[in-house]
Amino acid sequence: MTTDTAAESRMAPPAGVPSVPDDPFSLANLADPYPLHEKLREAGPVVWLEKYGSYAVTRYDPVYEILTDFETYISGGGLGPADRRTSTEWRPAGILESDPPTHTAMRRGLSKVVSPASVRRLRADFEPPARALVEKLVAQGSFDVVTDLAEIYPLQVFPDAVGIPQEGRENLLPYGSMTFNAFGPRNEVYEEAFRDADAVSAWVIENCERRNLSPGGFGAGIWEVADEGGITPDQAVLLVRALLSAGVDTTVTGIGNTLLCLAANPEQWEKLRANPNLAKFAVDEALRLESPFQMFHRTAAVDSTIEGMPIPEGAKILLFMGAANRDPRKWGENADSFDLDRSASGHVAFGMGLHQCVGQPIARLEIELVLQALAARVERLELAGEPVPQIHNVLHAFSSIPVKVVPAGS
Repeated sequence: MTTDTAAESRMAPPAGVPSVPDDPFSLANLADPYPLHEKLREAGPVVWLEKYGSYAVTRYDPVYEILTDFETYISGGGLGPADRRTSTEWRPAGILESDPPTHTAMRRGLSKVVSPASVRRLRADFEPPARALVEKLVAQGSFDVVTDLAEIYPLQVFPDAVGIPQEGRENLLPYGSMTFNAFGPRNEVYEEAFRDADAVSAWVIENCERRNLSPGGFGAGIWEVADEGGITPDQAVLLVRALLSAGVDTTVTGIGNTLLCLAANPEQWEKLRANPNLAKFAVDEALRLESPFQMFHRTAAVDSTIEGMPIPEGAKILLFMGAANRDPRKWGENADSFDLDRSASGHVAFGMGLHQCVGQPIARLEIELVLQALAARVERLELAGEPVPQIHNVLHAFSSIPVKVVPAGS
């Protein structure tokens, strides 16, 4: 399997930068990334990845620094290993892979539509389906968190909020998989994600057009911003597409990973049941510990240094948000444990700074509603088998998390 030209670079690392042969995109490391994360964190603040000719940063402080310094470490070079500015594999720059002033206009336009007020209004529509689905699953006594809940609930409620037609919504999960797997190398994981790319992309592109979006939804709102001149029509299409990719896959993963943390830690489930207001803290702690978005690249726009290590202009830097979120230098010696008494404020699961996820309040709302519905109906939540990792280039997810429940009052 070949990789991008930039990824095949074998430039020698600058003196003093630890060099490792490990491949973070190997199937084994994608299935269980945390041993490699620990190795890289302890090797140094900056590490050279021999296989890809790029730098890796896994400790919290330098990851945070790079995320917040958008002028030195740009997104316009692409979130994958190849520099999209020079790559022959051209694609339009969406909001995630753009820099100011393009990014500023797109983010301002999206923020007019996805605002704290608009997200608060979603609760009334999002809460009943969560309760109904949970009621059905609890009555079964056992279910799969991923296939029976996490992949069902977001596709019931979020596309309605965007204004997407009912027919064809099954395309949203493979579309999200394509979008995020593209931030890794062109490996077998990428090839599998893009197997039905033409049909999936055609459906998504068609349903991001104004004529197919329901009035009053987020999608129509984005087109209204374009009518006002805040963004271009091309940017409107890209923003609706960004909502559909980021608003489904990461939420599905967030629900699954959060419930995995709680099912694996029964004492924490008891704390949540005793105080349902802890749902917000449970979401943040799970996002920290089992971060849905594990890693992506930035590109050095100028010569710089990270914790004394020289980074040349044009270098690719692979940021490990999942590793930063478990760095004991930030989170203490029990950083690998799930603890509702911990303040997880400051985690970088949704990024940080200029590119922090605009849609994160929607994802948080959906996860919270699921937790609250389960806490009201379930006395005990336990794993009923081994979770099955989903192999993905940049997301840390599971394809199956079997659980059994004991209804409250049984």
